[in-house]
Amino acid sequence: MVVKRIVDIAISAVVLLLLLPLFAVVAVAIKLDSPGPVFFRGWRVGRHGKPFRIYKYRSMVVGADRMGGPSTPADDPRITRMGRIVRKYNLDELAQFINVLKGDMSIVGPRPEVQHYVDMFTEEEKAILSVPPGITDWATVWIRDEGQILAGSPDPERAYMEKIRPEKLRLQLEYVRKRSLAVDLAIMLTTLRTHLIDRFAS
Repeated sequence: MVVKRIVDIAISAVVLLLLLPLFAVVAVAIKLDSPGPVFFRGWRVGRHGKPFRIYKYRSMVVGADRMGGPSTPADDPRITRMGRIVRKYNLDELAQFINVLKGDMSIVGPRPEVQHYVDMFTEEEKAILSVPPGITDWATVWIRDEGQILAGSPDPERAYMEKIRPEKLRLQLEYVRKRSLAVDLAIMLTTLRTHLIDRFAS
């Protein structure tokens, strides 16, 4: 656990430093595109059920959480013009390296959920809360683009519950059972390829 934390801090510090110019450009673009803050800081449930505020570059209109459910299809009208670009290239998630530095999250771990979904956990699924949540995990690699899967659905919440959540939970539990530094490295490299290299190349 200590080694994992050291790796998290080292990588996060390097990423934030190297990508500072990109972060500045994204921040300015978000401010110019729509009124509101640069960051969305919604509540998520962390390790041992402790709530924390997650950092994301804002990709939706202010007050979006009061206009619809937590599931967000790619064609959701709450998404701003800049938000579509931010989501397409997963730029909104990069801000979570701040959460990693603060100790709220790890680079690799089950994606943190809102309380609504955590309240649905079975006793077995509560094991997901035994480890720090992460920016990426096997479920993140599998899903690749949740918004596109939900796009066009008359009921995005139901589609999420039926098409995504069951497999997502299975993969998160598999990570908890088999986690190691080698597994973390494999997930990081796979995420880099599927969510960054392949996406920017397409």
